[in-house]
Amino acid sequence: MITVKEIHSKKDLKAFVKFPFKLNKDSKSWVPPIIKEEVRTFDKNVNPVFNDAEARFFLAYKNDTIVGRVAAIINWLEIKGKNEKKMRFGWFDVIDDINVTKALLEKVHEIGKAQNLKYVEGPVGFSNLDKVGILTEGFDQIGSMITWHNLPYYASHFEELGYEVAKRYSENVMEFKNILPEFFSRVQTLIKKRYELRALNFNKNKDIMPYTDEMFEVFTKSHAVLSSFVEINDEQREYFKKKFIGFLNPEYVKFVLDKNDKLVGFGIVTPSYAKALQKMKGKLFPFGIRHLLHAKKHAKTVTFYLIGVLPEYQNKGVTAILFHEFHKTFSEKGIKLCIRGPELDDNEAIHKLWKNFKPVTNKRRCTFKKDIV
Repeated sequence: MITVKEIHSKKDLKAFVKFPFKLNKDSKSWVPPIIKEEVRTFDKNVNPVFNDAEARFFLAYKNDTIVGRVAAIINWLEIKGKNEKKMRFGWFDVIDDINVTKALLEKVHEIGKAQNLKYVEGPVGFSNLDKVGILTEGFDQIGSMITWHNLPYYASHFEELGYEVAKRYSENVMEFKNILPEFFSRVQTLIKKRYELRALNFNKNKDIMPYTDEMFEVFTKSHAVLSSFVEINDEQREYFKKKFIGFLNPEYVKFVLDKNDKLVGFGIVTPSYAKALQKMKGKLFPFGIRHLLHAKKHAKTVTFYLIGVLPEYQNKGVTAILFHEFHKTFSEKGIKLCIRGPELDDNEAIHKLWKNFKPVTNKRRCTFKKDIV
């Protein structure tokens, strides 16, 4: 018999976070989160996203053993600001039993129906800075800090239950040796002169902080046209600053400023923490921090996390300046492989950006949706 229980206590939330550790214990591709940080993500007293969103957490049991989990999410900024009557779900994991999947998703639909929402979509997080999508191809490829990993049967469960694909995403890898500077080095010199722009590089994380508010403004303006975009408020920005700036290698953060020192574009690349997180097994202590610090300084694989350019500067070559700076740094650091995180298949602008770098699609993922009836 399958029983689904809503959970509230910190003990149960920890069990919620730790369930995938058991489910994926034999996977060489799964990258575990840091347990303590994941629990804090769901703490209403810590994460300001709960000022504009709600989340309810469910665990499925069979014979007193946890066999599935789901977070049912309502983002009121999305509903009220965009009039998007969407019920979200995320942090979805389940054994290969479609009845467990059905039982968990029924809880999500019940909440959506009670709020007069029109459809359910997931897996997604609270915002665009969270993880997204069910993996449908590339199960043998190692995951990353910014993506969920799942076993192959997940998609078939959704399809059998009448869900349809909502959005499709691709992930790509690029060998650094294939990123040829002639595609951007000469152009970036001309662009700097024509528009009176300059590149800004960093050596210390603390030096990034004065620019983070502008960075979020550029991020919002450059991504607002995407179908998946949901605004991030000021409190959430402060939260993300504290949570993520420390993970960045400052040398992998590149800004472009105009003649008045206004930020017009940025690129953020992270060292690959995948193998470090696998060694940590979800724990920072006693040796987890050492693994993270080593990856931060010495990883030869990097992940392109975010790129943003103000709309008035798009299609003017600003990204050539960013790529030129990244290429110099990656050459110095001996980077071998560049990874692109999930990007919407219908985001033509981003795909054109990478076309000369010989990207190879190594993973595909999607979200699923179904009307609430």
